[in-house]
Amino acid sequence: MTALLASVRSADEAFDAASAGAELIDLKEPHAGALGGVALQDIANIVRALRAQYAVRPISATIGDLPNDALDEMTHRVLDVAATGVDYVKVGVAPGPRAADCLRHLAGLPAAVVPVLLSDEGVDCELAALAAQLGFVGMVFDTANKNGRTLFDCVDVATLGRCIAEARSSGTMTALAGSLGWSDLDKIRALAPDIAGFRGALCDEREGRTGRLDPSRVRNWARALHGQPIAAHA
Repeated sequence: MTALLASVRSADEAFDAASAGAELIDLKEPHAGALGGVALQDIANIVRALRAQYAVRPISATIGDLPNDALDEMTHRVLDVAATGVDYVKVGVAPGPRAADCLRHLAGLPAAVVPVLLSDEGVDCELAALAAQLGFVGMVFDTANKNGRTLFDCVDVATLGRCIAEARSSGTMTALAGSLGWSDLDKIRALAPDIAGFRGALCDEREGRTGRLDPSRVRNWARALHGQPIAAHA
């Protein structure tokens, strides 16, 4: 069964998402980019408040958008975000000549890092295989550009399926994200990743990913991913 990850920017959104059925809560600021970071003190406050009511609900947070070669800054941000008490720290990794070195560096940090493999130009299977070999608990296939194109507009689904299968065989969790919507539901179900992540699809469609999270949309997506009947799409 594919679990629902809801990306939220505030405590109010985090509680709304959790109560509506999101199984993972992901903290990021959509106004600050694809993986825009929430302020550290805000992350810590949200984690503390959410854990008081949902003790075992996994929480992740992003570190912000950085190039692959910004390893020192990456290290500082990863350690700072990890210190807020989140379960996972998400870090974007773009394809290119420095990607493998970036993954190896991240794998050596004393934090539960989850690399986000940015796949706007297709899936890099070698990079995904390396992430699995390095022992990351999971990896996310996502897009950097939030321009209306979804992950499935950017990737070859058969290739993505092979990457997911290989990761699964190594015990690595996989997640799909990248402007996913209702038209992508059948593909998500067919690929059966461990996690599907959403932001824009959970917000008022007139405002998109920078708008307010709508609990009814969270509820519909949670039911859809679990193969349950849903209400009319909000």
